[in-house]
Amino acid sequence: MKQITAQKITDTVARMCQQVNCFLPADVTKATQQAARRETSENGRAIFAQILENAQVAGRKGIALCQDTGITEIFIRLGQGVEITGGGLNDAVNKGVGEGYEKGFLRKSIVADPFERKNTGTNTPTQIYVEIVAGNSLEITVLPKGGGSDNASVLKMFSPNASWQEIQDFVVETVKAKGINACPPLVVGVGIGGSFSSVALLAKKALLREIGSANSVPVYVGRERGLLGAINSTNVGPMGLGGAVTALAAHIEAAPCHIASLPVAISMQCHSCRRKTEIL
Repeated sequence: MKQITAQKITDTVARMCQQVNCFLPADVTKATQQAARRETSENGRAIFAQILENAQVAGRKGIALCQDTGITEIFIRLGQGVEITGGGLNDAVNKGVGEGYEKGFLRKSIVADPFERKNTGTNTPTQIYVEIVAGNSLEITVLPKGGGSDNASVLKMFSPNASWQEIQDFVVETVKAKGINACPPLVVGVGIGGSFSSVALLAKKALLREIGSANSVPVYVGRERGLLGAINSTNVGPMGLGGAVTALAAHIEAAPCHIASLPVAISMQCHSCRRKTEIL
């Protein structure tokens, strides 16, 4: 049994929260650079130049890539051979988020009640998702999720006889209607299957995949390519001002579902697709 202290988890999460908000992942930077070369509109090319310059300045100065440092989504893969000592997992993670956002001078965006709207002052409580897996390691992934992109996300319960074309049309129409408010070029995560409560998480997990990675199921490889092409044909463009590149990637994650259901969720992500993973 491998022992990991709650304090080590807190310290790791605190550091990760600061880093993830200031440094654009390498795969996102590469995808953005490639998209900038493909962009045909003058406005779009200027926007890409600003996005890349912003990332360079943020990384060099250690300041946030965006003023919206998001609701902190923490994905944990907890090995069965791990024992957490000196405190509880959830408390350790929430403490780390609070410390990280305070030390990093990151905006705290969480309100304690959806109607009273009083800020908690710590960017907590955190959204924590724990998956129990084999092994003796603890994997932590931090995904700061901005309000604008989350507000553009949707969920629909389709009839079980719906076609892939109907689902693709739903995604494309959603991007056309809401994508402009999610700060494109986007990363579009699509969850298909599961249940009402799980499909949204499936869509959000799709955002964690490296841009350019292939789906593990062959039939979805082609669907992802076709979906990305359809999204980029909408002419929404960078920051919604028109252009050839509306999305950097479209990732699909599918799961088994009930015979009477076909849930579909879309999780939009802005061009600042911030995520970071570490293993303890």
